Amino acid sequence: MQLLQVVNMFSGDLLRRYGQKVFKLSLHGGFSCPNRDGTLGRGGCTFCNVASFADEQRQFQSIGEQLAGQVGSVDRAKRYLAYFQAYTSTYAEVAVLDRLYREALAQADIVGICVGTRPDCAPSEVLELLAGYQRQGYEVWLELGLQTAQDKTLHRINRGHDFACYRQTVMRARRLGLRVCTHLIVGLPGETATDCRSTLEQVLAAGVDGLKLHPLLLVEGSVMARAWRAGRLAELTLEGYTAIAGEMIRHTPPEIVFHRICASARPPTLLAPLWCANHWTGMNALYNNLHTEGGQGAALGMPFQPAAS
Repeated sequence: MQLLQVVNMFSGDLLRRYGQKVFKLSLHGGFSCPNRDGTLGRGGCTFCNVASFADEQRQFQSIGEQLAGQVGSVDRAKRYLAYFQAYTSTYAEVAVLDRLYREALAQADIVGICVGTRPDCAPSEVLELLAGYQRQGYEVWLELGLQTAQDKTLHRINRGHDFACYRQTVMRARRLGLRVCTHLIVGLPGETATDCRSTLEQVLAAGVDGLKLHPLLLVEGSVMARAWRAGRLAELTLEGYTAIAGEMIRHTPPEIVFHRICASARPPTLLAPLWCANHWTGMNALYNNLHTEGGQGAALGMPFQPAAS
């Protein structure tokens, strides 16, 4: 893929390190979220409808069944990462988490796990559990849904935590040697390109190994969907996303791995922007931007240099 020439993408990073294609398989561990069950709040984040990002039917299958059902459908991959994606995948007793994670790691050709969670749901016991798998030789990624470093926005979108909470979690994770991937959303209500750059700078300063960039998806069932229908919330244009995300990538050191630089969903779950219905629309636009104006690290005077094939 040409994109690998201008961005340090996770797929390319895995290929270089493992010598073959490694694919992430998304899992539903049957977890809830403290921002939905009343512990912190109800209704979740205002952008959230997890059904648009993870197959809800998978929660009725065992971890082994979910993995077995996906392995045969992935072309050219023979090794896999188990990705606990839906809701807050550390939101359970440590013994329960250990059982679920070990069930995934026990499957053939699984080389590690990626665990998606919130900064306020990663207690020391859970981080120690993940670090233990890493010491056994597995690839382990802690994926933290931050979305923005701006506390006013975090409050507005009902996240239930602040940036200081994120910073403290990252510090504890990195002290244990865990790899951290942080999720950021471009296009949140009230945020500008300057806010997005500020978020990137604060995340990099806190220390991070990977990033995921997402355009704001307006999905059915979310609080933001109601605001959009009422005309109170504008959708993100392809041009707007490409300009902001492109600059963020150019200001990211080349050693940081991008696990994703765009996102998609399908109608009728996806309401807007409709360009996000096709995964490649945003990817191709970003490639053109980066190829023309400079790739990852270019704005820092340290452009990404892809490994020789």
